Amino acid sequence: MPKQRIRIKLKGFDHKILDQAARQIVEALERTGANVTGPVPLPTRIKRFSVIRSPFIDKDSQEQFEIRTHKRLIDIVETTSKTIDSLTNLNLPSGVSIDIKL
Repeated sequence: MPKQRIRIKLKGFDHKILDQAARQIVEALERTGANVTGPVPLPTRIKRFSVIRSPFIDKDSQEQFEIRTHKRLIDIVETTSKTIDSLTNLNLPSGVSIDIKL
């Protein structure tokens, strides 16, 4: 039987909360005896927007905004029976999106 690998992708706008959630997941998985690699920081996606401040006289004046989406990747190489149970019982902070693939 081939080894089952679980890949966890985390996304969020605040990198501090994202790192805290990744650390919490890794600690919970290591307590169950799973072999964990990561968290690996993936490239940050930056969306930039330019908005005209005034539609009439000051058309050349613009404001710039950006949204940064930070991503982390965690791989679980060797799993145990307690590993999946500990993943489902985690309380992650709000603002963190988690995607688990088996």
